[in-house]
Amino acid sequence: MNKKVAFYTLGCKLNYSETSTIGRQFAQAGFDTVNFTDQADVYVINTCSVTDHADKKCRKVVKEALKYSPKAYIAIVGCYAQLKPKEIAEIPGVDLVLGAAEKFQLVEYISDLTKKSKAEVYNQPIEETKTFIGSYSFGDRTRTFLKVQDGCDYSCSFCTIPLARGASRSSTISEVIEQAKEIAASGVKEIVLTGVNLGDFGIRNGQREDRFFDLVKALDEVDGIDRIRISSIEPNLLSDDIIDFVAQSKRFVPHFHIPLQSGSDKILGLMRRRYRSDLYNERVAKIKSVMPDCCIGVDVIVGFPGETREDFIDTYNFLNELDISYLHVFTYSERENTLAAEMDGSVPGAQRADRSKMLHILSDKKRRAFYESQLGKSYEVLFEGDQKEGYMHGFTRNYVKVKTPYDPLLVNELRTVDLLQIAADGDVEIQEKQEVFSH
Repeated sequence: MNKKVAFYTLGCKLNYSETSTIGRQFAQAGFDTVNFTDQADVYVINTCSVTDHADKKCRKVVKEALKYSPKAYIAIVGCYAQLKPKEIAEIPGVDLVLGAAEKFQLVEYISDLTKKSKAEVYNQPIEETKTFIGSYSFGDRTRTFLKVQDGCDYSCSFCTIPLARGASRSSTISEVIEQAKEIAASGVKEIVLTGVNLGDFGIRNGQREDRFFDLVKALDEVDGIDRIRISSIEPNLLSDDIIDFVAQSKRFVPHFHIPLQSGSDKILGLMRRRYRSDLYNERVAKIKSVMPDCCIGVDVIVGFPGETREDFIDTYNFLNELDISYLHVFTYSERENTLAAEMDGSVPGAQRADRSKMLHILSDKKRRAFYESQLGKSYEVLFEGDQKEGYMHGFTRNYVKVKTPYDPLLVNELRTVDLLQIAADGDVEIQEKQEVFSH
């Protein structure tokens, strides 16, 4: 019988794409992939350093794995494994810890699945991690997360990602196109482009060889993919060329996710961001001028050191007046080896929580207002395979989430529908042109 492997991924879509690629390597080596809650010979945990309590979460997942299979071999990879390998190695039950440069050789490291009395650690300095390894997620018939860029050359004062993933580096356009064709051949209808600093695509061996705009134009010509979505792009890298191209694109959808982090120019300076609020405002206005129905998502951090109530109100008012569709709100938490962790003006936890709550409420209002602006319009919806309380969901090209009674024949299908009304749960009820799906 084949050995069994199970995976657990913490963190971002980039991590999911990498876990999926490591999973395919295990399959090629003769392993069968099972659910994390099943008995397995090997458990692979892909960690994150961005979210709070990375150590606590890692420990909990290890403990769960050993509950299902006490003698299983436990391997830890990912950002947290690069930043704190010794800390992870001391977690009871861990056998192997691999850093950023080593994680894609995981199969080669585990020829012997004997439990170790002390975890083995392979973790070279991040400065030596210069190779780009492409990856994409697989298993969701509807969409695939395709990694085209890794690392970051920016030095935001709150961020550990450059320490965990190294310098900016990218795939080649030809390699990305080949992967996109593989994805298309599998029947997936939507690709989501991912990277640490996606707009910085094109750097190889420390030299800029391409631009993200070049990649966008090339991907638009790939047959078999109906939709391509840009996961997140820095406002200073989102050029007019990209916006204008997406506006008339065959495949790129009218949906941008653009990190802001603060609406206060004072705080943006302390964060060492590479733009100020006026540029962000210009980017949103430009998008809406050529794509009035475009969905725009925003990342924002509350409680950054030095953020006074007045600074937060500046952020709140800035976001309230922006023509955006939703927020991803992050509460600032201290990270070792970052400039921000040494800054004065720490914001009390209760104030951080209050500010987060205010922005979550604002996000709900923004999303509802955006959805209301789309009612009565017709859109093509890509339906997903989930089922909740008898309903399935799907998304329009501009990221309106719709619901309809579950029908297995609709999974991974594109249908043109009318957006009727907002349901009690906040999703939009629909009607297809020939057949009614909602009550």
